[in-house]
Amino acid sequence: MLQKILFYLLIVCVFASCKNSKNYQSNFTNPKLLIQTVKKLNDVVLDNNFPPPIASRNYAYANIAAYETFCGGNKNYKSLAGQIISLPVLPKPDSSKTYDFNFAALIALCNVGNAVTFPAGSLDDYVAELTQLADSTGMPKDVLENSLAYADTVSKAVLKWNKKDNYLQSRSMPAYTVTNNDGTWIPTPAAYATAVEPHWGKIRTMVLDSSRQFLPPPPHQFDVKNKNSAFYLEVQKLIDASKKLTDEQKHIALFWDDNPFKLNVYGHAMFSTKKFSPPGHWMNICGIASTQAKADFGTTLTGYTKTAIALFDGFISCWQAKYTYNTARPETVINKYFDKNWLPFIQTPPFPEYSAGHPTISAAAAEALTSVYGDNFAFTDTSEEPFGIKKRSFTSFRQAASENIEARFYGLIHFKYSCTRGNASGKQIGALVVNKLQMKIN
Repeated sequence: MLQKILFYLLIVCVFASCKNSKNYQSNFTNPKLLIQTVKKLNDVVLDNNFPPPIASRNYAYANIAAYETFCGGNKNYKSLAGQIISLPVLPKPDSSKTYDFNFAALIALCNVGNAVTFPAGSLDDYVAELTQLADSTGMPKDVLENSLAYADTVSKAVLKWNKKDNYLQSRSMPAYTVTNNDGTWIPTPAAYATAVEPHWGKIRTMVLDSSRQFLPPPPHQFDVKNKNSAFYLEVQKLIDASKKLTDEQKHIALFWDDNPFKLNVYGHAMFSTKKFSPPGHWMNICGIASTQAKADFGTTLTGYTKTAIALFDGFISCWQAKYTYNTARPETVINKYFDKNWLPFIQTPPFPEYSAGHPTISAAAAEALTSVYGDNFAFTDTSEEPFGIKKRSFTSFRQAASENIEARFYGLIHFKYSCTRGNASGKQIGALVVNKLQMKIN
């Protein structure tokens, strides 16, 4: 109910100045409505505990559908067909008909968002609200019907393409096999959950040539006996840090925790708490950047879409590394060989340690956003305030991404070098996305 009230308050604010306007198209040029629509999808992803890799897939396909629909009526923006791997030429609008392409883009985002998430029809009520808004603010019936039909046509084409990305096939691939080999990943407390998406490296990439294109070098050789070995020194560095975490370091760890499903255990009582996943956090940053920059609809949509693609390929690349090397988490190593009572500051997620995922995808997202809004774009990130975590300010997207190196280390769930190498790979992925994708035509 509260979300509906906020939605209608937004509508009043966005369209108060357009109340008496005969130009109905101006109703949907305000990017606030796009930001609200992506937030609606983000809420569905959060509420239903989508793991981070799958969440990135949800955002990527939904935003691509919106962008391609928008491109149908905006010659200053270039289709991603032929730029993204295997994306075919998508349906064009009928030149004899009139459309509102901004409205159609929002509907396409919802259509695909509905199809790639669950439960079925999660965004149906919101689509009805958007349609009612168009009708009540003067959009002619034929324009409304044409726009809905075009959004539906593009959405179906995108969904046909997405079905060939190996996701459905990966649902029936074998589960991860846990071994007793020293230094390999095993389930960790508190849930002792099975490995998340062990075959995600087989998902079709969008810009990367393959999931191994920017595979980081092998991790340090497992060695808990030689105190001078690279691995031992990394373990010791983490143990030392755990004894003297400052309040600021704890805040950094919690701010970037982004655990979509934390299991809280108190004796025999167990319950979960939810936050944005890492890609959901960066989708929210896209909206913050747009608002601060006072960007128009097209720029805002470009920022979302390019970032979503960078996140998607970033997860594929990182997950390829994780399940190529299958390395144990610090919690496992320290409990077995150093201190059985040692605990990380934040909860260890259920997948291998190397390389660190959040630093990887954050660096990729930062490159995408920098290409849209510029370097040295200072902003304040309020994404975590709904979860009781105070805001943080950054001098640039890249600085925010770099803080993830420290965040995962201060959270005590990753070795420091794993975070550094993840960040380096993410920068390469993001740079490739930026260099390969031409979206806005100058």
